[in-house]
Amino acid sequence: MTTRDRILDAAAHVMRTRGLARATTKEIAKAAGFSEAALYKHFRDKTEIFLAVLAERTPSHLGPLLAGLNGRVGQATVQATLEEVAAAAVEFYRQSFPMAASLFSEPQLLAAHRDALHERDAGPQHVGNALAAYLAAEQRIGRIHPEADPHAAAALLLGACLQRAFLGHFTAPNSAADTTNQFAGSLTTTLFRGLLPAESA
Repeated sequence: MTTRDRILDAAAHVMRTRGLARATTKEIAKAAGFSEAALYKHFRDKTEIFLAVLAERTPSHLGPLLAGLNGRVGQATVQATLEEVAAAAVEFYRQSFPMAASLFSEPQLLAAHRDALHERDAGPQHVGNALAAYLAAEQRIGRIHPEADPHAAAALLLGACLQRAFLGHFTAPNSAADTTNQFAGSLTTTLFRGLLPAESA
């Protein structure tokens, strides 16, 4: 295992158990068995570590799925694609929410984190933007209703997924894959009824 991998493993553990606000680079380096200097040889700052943990240590294929949405336009069915996105989003939010939630208790840290994300052109808004762009492309070829709002549809789907993940940390529902998939199926079936072209409704 490389030094970078050990740092990411340690960072994922510290961030999940203590939250991002309390996960200092010193604690991460200590958990990995390295000095902070070694940590900074691989990562610019804590935000960069957090983004790497989300991309490489969060068990969800949401990132690659979103990156490949352009290639799915006109392929399979829109509902099937939305269902896959919903299932991946629930798992992503379930894993990332406990890490990021602590930021909201520290206004200055949240502001610094927001600025760091903006500097990197990163942040949670890109998830909704990617999904909205896919829906808009499907709309242009007539596979969803011309009066549907792609951004509103993306917000409805992802908002429901975030709520599912958020409530799961309080109610501790069965987190088995079949339960997530059932939720994703019901959600997209309901949402897609409002996106169907007029002749298909």
